[in-house]
Amino acid sequence: MHQPPTAPPTARPGPATTAQTFPATPGQVSAARRFLAGLIDGFPAADDALLCLSELATNAIQHSHSARPGGQFTVRATWTPGHLRVEVEDDGGPWQPRPSHHDHGGHGLAILTALTRWDITDRDGHRAIWFEITT
Repeated sequence: MHQPPTAPPTARPGPATTAQTFPATPGQVSAARRFLAGLIDGFPAADDALLCLSELATNAIQHSHSARPGGQFTVRATWTPGHLRVEVEDDGGPWQPRPSHHDHGGHGLAILTALTRWDITDRDGHRAIWFEITT
């Protein structure tokens, strides 16, 4: 079920978090990127953030229970001047790479390590991987 983004209040002090849920299908990785790009326009490390989001959304779709029929993933973003936190929550389960002799992947978490500070949180059967970029 595709949900519209939740808009941050206009007169709220401090950072606001905006979230959107996407169906866990391959075409939704680009939709998640567009969602985040619209929120972080002008952020100095926007390209890095979009790359990292692509990796996490792809992992959610390919390696979690979100891959099951009806699965979904949620992107949450909090941006303040000089700091961005993005979280991708999936439907949980083990991340077991699917073997493929054409597999050229497996570098997503290395990219996160090179570009961000990140970690994994489990919540009520769901998994959230977040990253932070400070400029």
